[in-house]
Amino acid sequence: MPLPVGLVADNPNFPAEWDAVVAKARIADELGYDSIWLGETWGYDILTSLADFVRATKQIKVGAGIINVFSRSPGVVAATAATLDERSGGRFLLGLGSSGPQVIEHWHGAAYAQPLRRIREYVAIVNMIMRREPLNYQGEIFHLERGFKLRFKPVRDHIPIYLASLSPKSIAQAGAIADGILPTFWPASAVPALRQTLDEAASAAERPAGSTIIAPYITSAVIMDEGQREMARMLARAPIAWYIGRMGTFYADMLRRNGYPAEVEAVLAGWQRGPENAAAAVSDRLLDDTAIIGTPTEVAATLRRWHALGVQQPLLTMPPGDVSTVGQTLAALRDALAAP
Repeated sequence: MPLPVGLVADNPNFPAEWDAVVAKARIADELGYDSIWLGETWGYDILTSLADFVRATKQIKVGAGIINVFSRSPGVVAATAATLDERSGGRFLLGLGSSGPQVIEHWHGAAYAQPLRRIREYVAIVNMIMRREPLNYQGEIFHLERGFKLRFKPVRDHIPIYLASLSPKSIAQAGAIADGILPTFWPASAVPALRQTLDEAASAAERPAGSTIIAPYITSAVIMDEGQREMARMLARAPIAWYIGRMGTFYADMLRRNGYPAEVEAVLAGWQRGPENAAAAVSDRLLDDTAIIGTPTEVAATLRRWHALGVQQPLLTMPPGDVSTVGQTLAALRDALAAP
């Protein structure tokens, strides 16, 4: 396909037959999609699941989106990433992030301290391990003195690292140290500003402009029947409202900074009357700037417009339905993207 479009696999934290999730990843691989990603919260283990994707596919990139930097050591993550990269023939992408204090402290039992500094040191250590350098590292958080070295030679001496970043400081850090950034609900209209921030940080770190790829998670719906349009738009409002009102202040603050203060306040007011009112408060303007909903032709056209704004690796929602239905939908989108 002319655009490197990725997909976010069905969330395995909710009831789903895992064999069907893997089968959809296999279809995406066969159709030429660029990458397949999987997240982790407090449900199924992400790394075990990604190993299934690695075995079931041949050419699609397999991404962890994301692994938090508190619950596993950088040595464990580097060794796991190198193993999955070897088993996949060099197709693994490592997404890292800090998660949030509620999950880190009350699921993993770790102190949520210095998340930005921890990510910076984590990335440096993972890169050292991949290069098979003796692991002697003195940071503010990690102190590694015995010179351990990975006991097998990785397929690649560097695995691309993508960071989940939303705040100005975390975005600047991604521009300085990461291969990619994974923003969620980032407005398309604000992507040029995101590109500028990343490139300014890259320049300060003596890296070339464009070093950090913009790969946003995009709520999307490919409608195959016009009668699905309004329902799809209504369903797409719900996750935006949830992240604004029920996932701390990260997303609300990000959207305020990017031109949607009134919409954020409307959604927060809606939450006082319940989730349906919160979702209904998501305006058409906000929805159309953060989600992509339409026919295959319309989705392809929007992806081209967003690509022109700087979205380099869009990561779309895996279509709903059984394996056969998903295959038909993904094939229709693939054909629309390939059309002149």
